[in-house]
Amino acid sequence: ANQLNGASRTFVVANASNDVVGFYTLAAGSVTRGIATGNVRRNMPEPIPVIVLGRLAVALSYQGQRLGLSMLRDALLRSQAVARQAGVRAMLVHALSENAARFYSAHGFLPSPMEPLTLMLTLPISES
Repeated sequence: ANQLNGASRTFVVANASNDVVGFYTLAAGSVTRGIATGNVRRNMPEPIPVIVLGRLAVALSYQGQRLGLSMLRDALLRSQAVARQAGVRAMLVHALSENAARFYSAHGFLPSPMEPLTLMLTLPISES
């Protein structure tokens, strides 16, 4: 429904049999300065524009094969392209668990000082 009304975009990975083995969702959003990490809120207006990584999931039978990391990298590349065209400061994710938060932390995301399962990564906007 959110894809149809333009609120988000979902990206799907399928295997050779066209079974869905992973997906993630991106949406535009914002975060208050109080929730943002220091590097995200520095010199930014209220609210701070972000790209929200809505959900990133991998089928159990495909976990441990770095598919999640590949999808995260794809999401970051898409978000960086948006950041070069529009005012977007960071990618934000609401981790569903401590385990998910550890995954994002291992890839550079920092937890919010107010909400530890909300993590952010500043988006570089340079072409390099």
